[in-house]
Amino acid sequence: MPFTFQPLAIPDLILIEARHSQDARGFFLETYKRSAFAAHGIDVSFVQDNYSRSVRGVLRGLHFQKPPRAQGKLVQVIRGEVLDVAVDIRRGSPTYGQWAGLRLSGDRFQLLYIPVGFAHGFCVLSDEADFVYKVTAEYAPELEAGILWNDPEIGIEWPVADPIVSPRDAALPRLREAGDVFTFAPTRKQG
Repeated sequence: MPFTFQPLAIPDLILIEARHSQDARGFFLETYKRSAFAAHGIDVSFVQDNYSRSVRGVLRGLHFQKPPRAQGKLVQVIRGEVLDVAVDIRRGSPTYGQWAGLRLSGDRFQLLYIPVGFAHGFCVLSDEADFVYKVTAEYAPELEAGILWNDPEIGIEWPVADPIVSPRDAALPRLREAGDVFTFAPTRKQG
């Protein structure tokens, strides 16, 4: 199988390792295969791909899209390195308000699956980073939302003391002020 799947501390977040073949010419790998993902509980349809490039110290997030066009994401860094973070914002979840983060880089061939019900963001650790991701619903600007990147009640340990944050992201509400957008409902076997 070209992938391994590993649940993180918040079990609905899945780290995917893409196996690759490499020789003197370079490398080849599959970054997504619907049948393999579905066999490991990620049985969703991705409908849009996005690509961003950011410089060192940029922090994007914490973003989510509201129902009825809420987005699950499959994220990957193809060049550079970031600290990628997902926050559980599903009211009633045993991990509500908790975050999980991991370093993703272009040379590790890792992807992170973030289901609906999580706020997502990342901070760039390299000079530049190219970040690509698939989403399960098309972008709907009227439904975009987020929570404050440095909400002290969440306590994310960002690796940059003074990140570059957009004015929009700097004005996002804390989790407790964001409202109950998502409700926890187990969708895959945990444990």
